[in-house]
Amino acid sequence: MIPIIDLAAQYRELKTEMDAAIARVFESSQFVLGKETAALEEEFAAYCNVPHAIGVNSGTSALHLALLAAGVGPGHEVITVPFTFFATAATVGYVGATPVYVDIDPATFNMDVSQIEAAITEKTRAIMPVHLYGLPADMRPILDIARRHNLIVIEDVAQAVGAEYQGQPAGSIGDIGCFSFYPTKNLGAAGEGGMVTTSNPEYARTIRSLRSWGEERRYYAVLKGYNYRLQGIQAAILRVKLSRLDAWTKTRCALAAEYDRLLKNADVVCPSTLPGARHVYCLYTIRAAHRDALQRDLELAGIQTAVHYPTPIHLMPAYADERYKAGDFPAAEACAQTVLSLPLHAHMSYEQVAEVSDRVLQLAGKKSHETVLTGR
Repeated sequence: MIPIIDLAAQYRELKTEMDAAIARVFESSQFVLGKETAALEEEFAAYCNVPHAIGVNSGTSALHLALLAAGVGPGHEVITVPFTFFATAATVGYVGATPVYVDIDPATFNMDVSQIEAAITEKTRAIMPVHLYGLPADMRPILDIARRHNLIVIEDVAQAVGAEYQGQPAGSIGDIGCFSFYPTKNLGAAGEGGMVTTSNPEYARTIRSLRSWGEERRYYAVLKGYNYRLQGIQAAILRVKLSRLDAWTKTRCALAAEYDRLLKNADVVCPSTLPGARHVYCLYTIRAAHRDALQRDLELAGIQTAVHYPTPIHLMPAYADERYKAGDFPAAEACAQTVLSLPLHAHMSYEQVAEVSDRVLQLAGKKSHETVLTGR
C-alpha cells in the first residue's frame, strides 16, 4: 500500500527530538499553554513575519476567535467559498453571522476574485479566502476590494503553512491568519492544534484573552471567552517539526514537480500554480472526468487516495440555505465531482511517485486531445 500520508515515517525521523520535547513538558509540568507554547508562538511569529502569534487548540478555534476579534457578529455577512472544509462556514455561524459564497476558479480551486464585489452588501463585514491545498488565493485584488469597502480580511491558512504570495508568507497578508495543526497538515501536531497570526495588537490582545475564558488576569474575566488553549505537549512537538518545515516543503514541491512531469500526458488535470505564489502542496489534487472509477481502481492497486471535498458546503444538509441551490456555483460543484488527492508527503520516494503515476496513466489513459474541465 502506498499511503496518502505516512505519519509513522515522520515520527521515526524525529523520534529522539520529539521524545525529548515531550519529556521537557513533563519535567516542567506546564501542560496547558506554558513555556513551550510561548516559545512556539515566538518562533511561529518569526516564521510568518508577523509580530503576534497566538496558539489555540484547533484551526476551527482559530477561525472562531479571529471572527470575534474582528467584530463579526449577528447581522453581519462574511464572503467565502463553498468549496472547502466546512469549518470555514461553520465558524461564521458560531458568531451569529451569515456566510455568503462566491464561486472558485477551477484552475486554482481558490476564490474567484472577479465575483467578490457583486457579493458585497451593507451587511458585509469580512472576506475569508481559503488557501486550498497549499496554494495561496490571489490576495492582491482581495485586499484591494477589502480596503475600498472597509472590510476585514481573514485568511484561512489551514492547508498552507509555509506558502507565500508575492514574497509574503501566508497568514501575514490579510488582517488575521488562521492555521490548523491537525496531524495531516504540513505542520501537524500529535492531535489538535491551531494558531492565529496578526500584525494588529488589539486583535492579538483580544484573541489571547478569548482563548482562555476571557481572563485579563487569573480568575478575572473581562470577556465571555472559551477554553481554546494550546496544550504544552502539542506546542513542544510542533517546535520540533517547525525546524524541519522548510526542508519538508522543498521535498513536497520536488515530488509535486515529478508528478507534474510524469502525468503531463495522462487524461487528468494536474494542479495549477499562481504567478508569484509558492504552493506548498498540502495535497496534490488532480481532476479526473471519471474520478470515482479511478479512485476505486487505484485503491485496488494498493494506492490510497482521498477526495477533498466531495460535496460543496451549500449542498450539505447541515448547511442548507434557501438562498442557494444546486447549480449556483458551477465551478465548485464540478470540482467536487472530479477532484482526487494522490499520495504526497515529505517521506515519500520518487519511486513511489513513479508507481502512482504509472497506475494513473494506465487507468485514466493518455490524452487524445487537450482535456478541458472548466466547471463552467
